Amino acid sequence: MSDSSLPLMAGTNTVEEQRARWERKRSRTAKELLETEHKYLEQLDLVVTFFMTILKAKGTLKPAVLETIFGPLESIYSVSQVLSLHLERGNLGPGLENFCRNLELYGHYAENLEQANKTLKEQLKKNKSFRLFKKLQETRPQFRGRKLEDLLPLPLQRLHQYKHFFRDLLENTSPDSAEYQKLAKAVKSVSEVSWWVQDIVRKRENSLQLLRIQKLLKGQKTQVLTPGRWYIREGWLSVVPSKGEELKHRMFFLFSDILIATKPCHPLHLLNSNKLACQAVYPLHQCVVDKVFGHTRSQGGLLSLSFPHKTLLLMSSDQQDINDWYRSLTAAVR
Repeated sequence: MSDSSLPLMAGTNTVEEQRARWERKRSRTAKELLETEHKYLEQLDLVVTFFMTILKAKGTLKPAVLETIFGPLESIYSVSQVLSLHLERGNLGPGLENFCRNLELYGHYAENLEQANKTLKEQLKKNKSFRLFKKLQETRPQFRGRKLEDLLPLPLQRLHQYKHFFRDLLENTSPDSAEYQKLAKAVKSVSEVSWWVQDIVRKRENSLQLLRIQKLLKGQKTQVLTPGRWYIREGWLSVVPSKGEELKHRMFFLFSDILIATKPCHPLHLLNSNKLACQAVYPLHQCVVDKVFGHTRSQGGLLSLSFPHKTLLLMSSDQQDINDWYRSLTAAVR
């Protein structure tokens, strides 16, 4: 054998070793995907078999109520059964194609989940037969102490896992492979639906924050619940008066378009002792934020908020706190 052929063989061995590593990692990921899919199906089966099927037969809940609580969960269960069969047979490509065609079910499930939880709570409160049925079903050994409320979020948790599994499979699949394009499409599709679901969750959490703050404020004069408004942060800051008065300790709420300053209501007030009174609402569209001091490792800092007809000086003795407020305010006024 000539010396000139040695580098070629070494290069070939390196490529083969890389392919072998890819195949080992891919096999491990495919095995883990199948094992976790089986576990996921078992958990969905608890809901479908012990709740949906029996409730339909018994008529304990009206069909519309049943549809609201469980949404497209039965369809999601069927899609996972098909995916599991394909994975068991090693038919990853066809399995992914069928799965991607039905991915929108997860988005619709996420859209319905808030109303599902609300309806479930309402039924448990007013429907004694359903309340007893649910309690009985959850005592079955198959549930292992889990409640229906623990099982309903499972599809959204599984969607997040799919994203990581498919990405790992793609990274360890040769671009020359027949399954590479199908995996690439699956990763793209799952990522798009994941963003959709995350957006739904973000909007829901934001709505809850707006509602919480609206309830904290005395009266209805200050409207916090406004379409397009996003909650950013809240906290206590000291307002530095323009004349030599004492510092005023105020609770501030920062949103995407306004800053609200509040103070606690009188503790002996019959109705509003635990509420906050709105002192001022500052629109952010014409606000200029400056850090007066707090650039170094000094104790605390002072922020200047300039509005067309007013300048607000806000102080905190906590250096990190004032820096966080500065970053949040600067981002909000852009």
